[in-house]
Amino acid sequence: MKNFLSLTSVTPQTITELLDYADRLKYESKHSISHKVLDGKALGMIFQKASTRTRISFEMGMYQLGGTALFLSSNDMQLNRGESISDTARVLSRYLDGIMIRAYYHSDVEELAKNSEVPVINGLTDFCHPCQVLADLMTVREYRGALEGLKLCYIGDGNNMANSLIVGGLKTGMSVSVACPEGYEPSPRVLTFAKSYEGDFSLVRDPLEAAANADVIFTDVWTSMGQESEKAARKAAFCDIYQVNDAVMAAANEGCMVQHCLPAHKGEEITEKVFEAHAKEIFDEAENRLHAQKAVMATLMI
Repeated sequence: MKNFLSLTSVTPQTITELLDYADRLKYESKHSISHKVLDGKALGMIFQKASTRTRISFEMGMYQLGGTALFLSSNDMQLNRGESISDTARVLSRYLDGIMIRAYYHSDVEELAKNSEVPVINGLTDFCHPCQVLADLMTVREYRGALEGLKLCYIGDGNNMANSLIVGGLKTGMSVSVACPEGYEPSPRVLTFAKSYEGDFSLVRDPLEAAANADVIFTDVWTSMGQESEKAARKAAFCDIYQVNDAVMAAANEGCMVQHCLPAHKGEEITEKVFEAHAKEIFDEAENRLHAQKAVMATLMI
């Protein structure tokens, strides 16, 4: 694995290896066992989008691994003044041992990786959110002991989270059911991928149908960053239907988990009651961004 750009380009075996490594690093962190395997290494972090969990987890992850993380806002770089992504990649490769980028367009991340001599990690794009979903899979496995044979349900916008959950869930042996309104489906590229898992994937309109017999239910905000101009139309399309609520939870298996990548708009995609009932699972999921990303960085940058 040279880069970590999307789960579509990562083998099931590699996903399992990363999860195992993340578990080990979490254990060592909780037991004050030093693992400064990236001593002297530097990660550049390019942010085109605002961030809470991505910035803090990558920055603290590098610190715990013994390295240094540099926050590089696109507003403070020549990228914002017309320097090409390819030239930026070639310059940063001379200074850094790895690059993480949180971008609007997946094509920008692919262009960066194409021209970089050091590993590139996708911190989020319009197409996928692989680091988040790696942490999601880690959390479900912690609670359930294994992933294979579980049913994953996603309710909401067919966005970057839906794309990565479909790929990550299917590659780790889960069945995946997605409920979204017409016009808000996951990427055609991901739906084509899912066709090879006939019988283990379904795309439906009814959230209750998707949630039937689910072991874990995921959701995300109706309007992501960069889609603010669509907020009213999106609210009309999702409101009162595509929400994780008591009715959805009643359709799922007893003891069904709930996961949310955060930030949550309680009262929209998830009720406050359901969110708070599953808050420990959700904030364990947030913490696991740190451990999962440490596994990615250590694997790529040693």
